[in-house]
Amino acid sequence: MSGALDGQVALVTGAGKGIGRACALALAAEGAHVIAVARTPADLDRLAADAPADSIEPWSEDVRADALYSRIRALPRLDVLVNNAGTNKLQPVLDVDDDTLDMLIALNIRAAFKVAQAAASVMARQGSGSIVNISSQMGHVGGPRRTVYAMTKHAIEGMTKSMALDLAPHKVRVNAVAPTVVETPMTAPFFLDPAYREAAMASIPLKEVLQPEDVAAAVVYLASPGARLVTGTSLRVDGGATAI
Repeated sequence: MSGALDGQVALVTGAGKGIGRACALALAAEGAHVIAVARTPADLDRLAADAPADSIEPWSEDVRADALYSRIRALPRLDVLVNNAGTNKLQPVLDVDDDTLDMLIALNIRAAFKVAQAAASVMARQGSGSIVNISSQMGHVGGPRRTVYAMTKHAIEGMTKSMALDLAPHKVRVNAVAPTVVETPMTAPFFLDPAYREAAMASIPLKEVLQPEDVAAAVVYLASPGARLVTGTSLRVDGGATAI
């Protein structure tokens, strides 16, 4: 699919590490000019160094802040949004504290909505665009110690479907990618636990640990002209985990 996004402008949140970084690199490799949003300038510098020359425009912003939403709305053009920034904290439901609840709702739901809304305003104005929300298999199933996280990802799945209907008249497509657990800097501490790794592998019929690049490949497809009639759907990149 080389050059599938030549000349397009993409914005990726959480672009400094993990899935977001892989998505930014993959989009840039396809010819897109990528606005990479992350809080840590050093991460953005490393991303720019690893991407094709002049393909990365670094924005050091917090996705929870109004300043970012205003900056997005002011863009003259935006073709692709990868709405990736998010977090997780494993807690049994009886132990969930207010700080955890508020943190996950603020980042995984509110910020994701506000970023998507800001991007959609630009895309609707130009009459085209593709929004890809990074969801999770936990947006389709449940799991122990994941009540709040699963709740936030079910919200992303619902937001994706409803936004797709609202934005279809503007020729803006909205989809989600729902990966199983991915080996990233955020999940690396979990994978150091042999019991966790064994359980993760046991839940995936294809017996492969997902890498950020696997998610990025799905994102590139949904952003590309090849997916021009794909909207309101969730692409599960989970090695068959949710088929069980």
